[in-house]
Amino acid sequence: MTRDEVLSLMNEYVENENLRRHMYAVEAAMRTYAGKYNEDEEIWGFTGLIHDFDYEKYPSEEEHSVVGADILEEKGYPPEVVHAVRSHVPGSATPRDVLLDKTLFAVDELCGFIVAVALVRPSKKIEEVKIKSIKKKLKAKGFARQVSREHIEQGIEELGVERDEHMQTVLDAMKSIAAAIGL
Repeated sequence: MTRDEVLSLMNEYVENENLRRHMYAVEAAMRTYAGKYNEDEEIWGFTGLIHDFDYEKYPSEEEHSVVGADILEEKGYPPEVVHAVRSHVPGSATPRDVLLDKTLFAVDELCGFIVAVALVRPSKKIEEVKIKSIKKKLKAKGFARQVSREHIEQGIEELGVERDEHMQTVLDAMKSIAAAIGL
């Protein structure tokens, strides 16, 4: 499995540029956490890059991630990638057993929220986003309503990391690929 192969599959299924950018952001966060945990950065990055590839075609709670994981399994993706994709959706019947699963769940919603915070900045640049801004916006119930604060907090709890440190880790990872995510 190479990054080009993963990108090819992602591009086959994903037309929406914002969804692609989200997947790049999650990939960057996953690679960063792999480095922190001394895990395989390729496997972790590929997991982040491909985690939502089925969302456009199968957006329902019953299908999203289940159909995608089945496709990945059929294509011979590593079992740990398949399992993490299958378990990353809140309410999944597949438990988040290992660090890879828990990390994917913990970074997914937060990446989307950080994008929303960046987009309300006058410059729309992620470089200007600070932890203080993220925390303030998390308290504003009307802001980015589609992003579940409960899932962000659940992810932090499951991963067992300090809240501000987690936000900073994900933010720094996203800043490192600002051009790729259009911010």
